[in-house]
Amino acid sequence: MTDDPLAAIESGLAEVGVEYRSRFAAASTEQALRVERAEILGKKGTLTGVLKVMGRVPASERPRVGERINAVRGEVDAAFEARLAELRVEARRAELAAPPYDLSLPGRAPSGRGHRHPVLTVRDEILDIFRSLGFAVAWGPEVELEQNNFTKLAFPPDHPAVDMQDTFWVRVVGSPESARTLLRTHTSNVQVREMSTNQPPLAVVSGGSVYRRDDDVTHSPMFHQIEGFLVGEAVSFAELKGCLTEFVHRLYGERNVRFRPSYFPFVEPGAEVDVACVFCDDGAGGGRSSCRVCKATGWLEILGCGMVHPKVLELCGIDSERFTGFAFGMGIERVAMLRYGIPDIRLLFENDPRFLAQF
Repeated sequence: MTDDPLAAIESGLAEVGVEYRSRFAAASTEQALRVERAEILGKKGTLTGVLKVMGRVPASERPRVGERINAVRGEVDAAFEARLAELRVEARRAELAAPPYDLSLPGRAPSGRGHRHPVLTVRDEILDIFRSLGFAVAWGPEVELEQNNFTKLAFPPDHPAVDMQDTFWVRVVGSPESARTLLRTHTSNVQVREMSTNQPPLAVVSGGSVYRRDDDVTHSPMFHQIEGFLVGEAVSFAELKGCLTEFVHRLYGERNVRFRPSYFPFVEPGAEVDVACVFCDDGAGGGRSSCRVCKATGWLEILGCGMVHPKVLELCGIDSERFTGFAFGMGIERVAMLRYGIPDIRLLFENDPRFLAQF
């Protein structure tokens, strides 16, 4: 890479200009086109790689460079929409040109009764485990106020999750101009609502749909989470570790569990929880070189957790000098994948009845 950041960005943008034209032209289906767009504009896309150089650009040049990058992004989006319209027209023409249905054929009987989706099954199983550990189950709205989704969880105003590119902001008809609303990005809004209206001791768990502006081959704009917290007097990390270890053992059996330090704005200290890989490991955390799920580490991350930050307690009206607590959150799809030995999480969203009928 050249030492000149301006030259590096111009070179990268030129590469994007060539890349998106050839990629979009080669895409023959809408799904393929969306994959190609993600390869360019997604979190690990070509244009995102160019943006990493912005930190080295002189401050005086950043407005001009930013306009240039936004112009290229606009060109890519416009080309995507144009090609998408073309593909839809082509698909409609192919449909009209295909042989007509023979309406004289006898009807097909239903193939069978439906059943619960594995994501909902796992959600209820997790909630039942925490209910048996003394947690109450609570629910919250999916359209939420900014203060309950970010502010009271001590997210700084410039946190990337608050940005328009990461969150679905919505306007509720009839609401005041000052009320900023969004599709919740996590189920932690239930924690805020419960702590703002009740006093400790509290032990609450919740689950449901959450929304983020992720749309590529490994992310979905809508997915599901479980959020839980416990607040009381003299609650320590020991209670957190014991509670979550017991949860993992009830869900997966007597497998090894480890806690790794991690950062989340609303907890201090924070940790990631891993379980010994259910696909290749014997329970000792050794791993196997051929396992692509755990990448031969022998461990799979299942949730994040930590001690509730004193600032969060204070913002919710709880005395942080008297009370402490812990919180945790996990993606239900991730847990379902490990629970049933599903090697590809995207199978849960493809709605193939042959796959879903196995659960």
